[in-house]
Amino acid sequence: MTSRRALHFVFKIGNRTETARFLRNALGMKFLRHEEFEKGCDAACNGPYDGKWSKSMVGYGAEDNHFVVELTYNYGIGTYQMGNDFKGITIHSKNILENAKQNGYSVTQEGGQNILTSPDGYQFIIEDKESNGDPVKKVALACSDLKKSVDFWSNLCDMKIYSQDDKSAVLGYGDNQCKLELIDIGTKVEHAKAFGRIAFSCPRIQLPDIQEKMKSANQTILTPLVSLDTPGKATVEVVILADPDGHEICFVGDEAFRELSQVDPKADLLLDQAIAADKSDEWFTKKGIPKAAA
Repeated sequence: MTSRRALHFVFKIGNRTETARFLRNALGMKFLRHEEFEKGCDAACNGPYDGKWSKSMVGYGAEDNHFVVELTYNYGIGTYQMGNDFKGITIHSKNILENAKQNGYSVTQEGGQNILTSPDGYQFIIEDKESNGDPVKKVALACSDLKKSVDFWSNLCDMKIYSQDDKSAVLGYGDNQCKLELIDIGTKVEHAKAFGRIAFSCPRIQLPDIQEKMKSANQTILTPLVSLDTPGKATVEVVILADPDGHEICFVGDEAFRELSQVDPKADLLLDQAIAADKSDEWFTKKGIPKAAA
């Protein structure tokens, strides 16, 4: 459905300082929004944690027409166990490989691809070419049964199939949007503790229908239709689902989200202030104990 848009992918990060440096200096992304919260999100945006956390949106432009990354940072958690579920974000750029080299980040080669790995272990696949439109082209997720996953995403989520072979498929909501790639890994998908979430917007009126469609098909609804507040900003409505392999999916009402997701010119300052005020690393170092590992 062309009225739906790919928005962002959520990463849990334990090293906020180094991750911000990597995204800025290696990938050349810009921080678009930053918000601090005193308690966990009602839709588990920050995972199954109830304490203080922050959300930072980062990318190459406004979420109105760019696919971005959402960083969730839970104070006190230093690392998250990685699963085999996330396979990478593909970016087209003529600058990233040189930027990475100049800033001391190593690029590895895997299957002919240039791989940059973030401080928290997330892979970015860099294609050394000029970008036509949004540089972020594709998010790749693992699946255990390609046919079942393609059926879910195409028939229940109404995604268009752009390409498909025995081991992978590429789907999306629009020719000029970031695509979803499903890669059959031939084994069970393990999400561990670092599991992410992919988000899409749709007209608000479609949210109840999406929920009912999933319910009728006996699919997993993680969070039924709920309103989420961000202090001083728009209230959005979301439905959180899971695909056959347990990948979390957020559908959010587009009208309110466009208001919420406006770029904040103070985003960089707010993030840097939060990092400076976060004394948790010093506290743990002083006590001689590591931060918690999730």
